[in-house]
Amino acid sequence: MRIEEFKLERWMSRWETKVSYDIAESGILPMSTNDLLDLLPAGERDAARDRLLNLPLGYTEARGTEALRAALAATYENTTADNILITTGAIEANYLLFNVLLSPGDEVITIDPAYQQVQSVPKAIGADVKYWRIRADDGFRFDLEDFERQLTPRTKMISINTPHNPTGAILTDDELQHVYEVAASMGAMVMSDEAYRWLDIPGGDPMPSPMRNRGELGISVGTVSKPFGVPGLRIGWIVAPEPIVKQCWAMRDYITLSPGKLNDALALIAVEHRDAIRSRTHRIVAENMVIADTWFADNTDLASWVRPRAGLLALMRYHLDIPSLELSDLLAEKYSVMLAPGSAFGFEQHLRIGVGQNPAIFAEGLARTKQCFDDLLAQGVKRLPAAAPGA
Repeated sequence: MRIEEFKLERWMSRWETKVSYDIAESGILPMSTNDLLDLLPAGERDAARDRLLNLPLGYTEARGTEALRAALAATYENTTADNILITTGAIEANYLLFNVLLSPGDEVITIDPAYQQVQSVPKAIGADVKYWRIRADDGFRFDLEDFERQLTPRTKMISINTPHNPTGAILTDDELQHVYEVAASMGAMVMSDEAYRWLDIPGGDPMPSPMRNRGELGISVGTVSKPFGVPGLRIGWIVAPEPIVKQCWAMRDYITLSPGKLNDALALIAVEHRDAIRSRTHRIVAENMVIADTWFADNTDLASWVRPRAGLLALMRYHLDIPSLELSDLLAEKYSVMLAPGSAFGFEQHLRIGVGQNPAIFAEGLARTKQCFDDLLAQGVKRLPAAAPGA
């Protein structure tokens, strides 16, 4: 397979270990192993710590331990551990599903803008990729009419992501059900990247139920990275009919073979204590949303945004005449701030911002961003007329 360069990941790899104020981060503030163990009742922590420290670091069950798969299955309807395959993050789950379910010439509808993987991998397979646009003219919303226009009897798969990376848009439960029913009427599968499941925002839109719950043509992809703040565990999963899970498992034998044994054990603690983690997430996001709302209100001449409705991401529209990649590089190199270039998503004059960072770091990152914008204006960079994000 020949595949195009993953622009966002290449750019992030260049800067993410060098900046001090990463406010483009797509997940919630990472937890430590001690943070995870502190979620356990006091009487269980020492025993759990000893069990983890003495865990033989051999291979684990190739499809993930039954304990983790069963815990995840319980969060879906009509699902058992045999419907779950543990993967190396959601990115491997998506990769496996595309390669197992698609062939050259198959028609695929995928959202746009998007995390590049869900467009580039089907294209590399040779699928006929059609784009379902997120509407920017009314505050970043899924355009259901555009989806229906794209759908044909040839459509093999619809690939969606809600809450959406990078705009923070979300499909309601009724809208998601409509997508499933219309797709199913054509015999098309709906693969839903639900990396932001459990990441509702206080005061935001309610989270829809998973695609897996809607029928046998619905496939869900999940991860502990974004919602639980443990991206370093590299644990994701596929939830699908058992024959599809077996096909993906067979292909994964040639790639990563099995998840890490310790990673699997720690992910189980996170999944079993997701309500406590969700409360932590709400506290962090609520504080950062106040910081962001204040910053944007104070700097309307410099930037604007559409608040995320769920998840952790949004696009900032900046009002300066400078390409987003050049601006992102400048912010990172000179101001130690990471805001991802909108050009990586096909949205020039935008930067991707995340609201899951440590609030003190988030606030300082925005303060330094303002300083950068002010410095550019002082150096003669032209100010552009204010426009709505996405315009």
